[in-house]
Amino acid sequence: MPTGTDQGILSSESYLTLPLMFPSSTFRLSGPAALRLCGSAALRVSGSPSLRLCGSAALRLCGSAALTKLPVTKHISAAFFRCGVALQSVFTGNPSTSPSTQYPEMDNSPLPLLKAFLPKVPLIGKTAFSHTLGFSEHSRYWDLRTELTISVIRSFVVDSPPRPLGQLQRMSIKGSEVKGRIWISRVVLRKPEEEDVWTKLQAAIDGLREEGEEKGRGVRRCEIKDVEAEWTGYRAGATKNSLELRISEEQKYKEMMREVRSPITILYFHGGAYYLMDPATHRPTNKKLAKLTKGRCLSVRYRLAPQNPFPAALLDALISYLTLLYPPPGSLHTPVAPEHIVFAGDSAGGNLSLVLLQTILELSRQGLKVTWNGTERALPLPAGVATSSPWTDITHSSRSCTTNQKYDYLPSLASSQHGQKRYPPDALWPASPPRKNLYAEDAILCNPLVSPLAAKSWAGSCPLFIQTGEELLRDEGRHVAAKAAAQGVRVCYEEYERMPHCFALVLEKLPASHAFFASWAGFMTRCVSEPQAIVTSGKVVRPKTLDESPVDVEGLSREADEAVLARMKARVRVMSGELPDTMSKL
Repeated sequence: MPTGTDQGILSSESYLTLPLMFPSSTFRLSGPAALRLCGSAALRVSGSPSLRLCGSAALRLCGSAALTKLPVTKHISAAFFRCGVALQSVFTGNPSTSPSTQYPEMDNSPLPLLKAFLPKVPLIGKTAFSHTLGFSEHSRYWDLRTELTISVIRSFVVDSPPRPLGQLQRMSIKGSEVKGRIWISRVVLRKPEEEDVWTKLQAAIDGLREEGEEKGRGVRRCEIKDVEAEWTGYRAGATKNSLELRISEEQKYKEMMREVRSPITILYFHGGAYYLMDPATHRPTNKKLAKLTKGRCLSVRYRLAPQNPFPAALLDALISYLTLLYPPPGSLHTPVAPEHIVFAGDSAGGNLSLVLLQTILELSRQGLKVTWNGTERALPLPAGVATSSPWTDITHSSRSCTTNQKYDYLPSLASSQHGQKRYPPDALWPASPPRKNLYAEDAILCNPLVSPLAAKSWAGSCPLFIQTGEELLRDEGRHVAAKAAAQGVRVCYEEYERMPHCFALVLEKLPASHAFFASWAGFMTRCVSEPQAIVTSGKVVRPKTLDESPVDVEGLSREADEAVLARMKARVRVMSGELPDTMSKL
């Protein structure tokens, strides 16, 4: 897959990104117009001639009505919000920034929404017609709402016009008020006094290189910085309309802790292909996990690429974990025992969870400790690592990246080749000095701390939870699960038949999504409360019926390490233009 200046919006990195529309909390449209799905095939504007459209569904503009109970349209909007990527830039191209925050405000005007949805009316009609009559192959597995949502998301992903990377990144960092049954306490995790955390991270990176590979190759000096994060808890006494209390962050933390009923602390890393999104976009996910586990989440605002390439995000993650274990003076929290901490993340955040675990394992193999604020500290394993649709191969070398396109909203390799859509240059991209990949140098893409698919050893790891859909990233999730289980790691693997990437975060109202969150949070709870009860298990879940079929986790993949590394290296050469692409034509 080509990258760099020839890299399109649907490229190796943005491959894992989705449009952002409007959160369900802001989807109610007040004013002269509102969007409505109708059973007829007409688009009508109150007070003006009607415009007839084809299809079994249409959009109607209604005078002064507010959008309230529109299950399909509202569901699609909420789905875009959960994905957290800035389709708003497609609508307006003009991010606005609130004077009170560094993050852009969402435009609640109906016009961008209408502009986006009007061209999709024929698609919505065609999809509804095909699904209702049973012509769609997806109707056996998806309900109508799911198929409409995935079809529209896929259409936006494929057809979205190119935008500068900086604009996309700003748009993906959602600035909005904290509202509802959620506690948010914003904190700054102070950098350590010394540089040893960087030195030890370098040692881990070099220790996982191939034999004979030059140390330091593909890694630039990374500045150690303070890390922003959000403590998140469930606010049981609030209503869905409750606003954030006007009290200090310290007091918010204390109020949150009064409602925490479990010792579990979830160290959460958001998704977004390493160059998009933010803890704010994942507050609904963290709130749900905090509620289900009765614990708390620390959601990390790690540095984003391309302006902060590998290993900046991993360094921030490592500092976050050390801060939980050994908080410096002035921290809101007291030391957290490692057996009470679970790493969790979705997509790229799942990658970050796994590479942080690989860092800990490698430093343990080398017998290294970290000097942290004047004291030599051990780096123990957490209680567990729990991932949703983890992106374990930055190169996208697995076969499912091509074969599972019809079940996913992510663009296929074939649709994202050769720069059909290019990033207009801006201050972020192309990078200086130039490189091909947004997240990391080509020379380091196959290192296990970039692509954990390449890890040769998971021995000694804490329990792992790996969930995938029948998505483009399925095969790489399968391989990591099988590899770890074969080496004695307790692995809980779940695959949801015919479901797309991070489906439970996108289609949150589905019964399958509720089942996934219960399983995800249940694993985290067991890691802390009864770790001895965790055993290796695998299952495939049918989303409509929730019927389950057991699978042999070790049998999910039998591919040898050498074969995995060879195909990853081949993909890197394709991405850099050294080899012709054959995989995307499968």
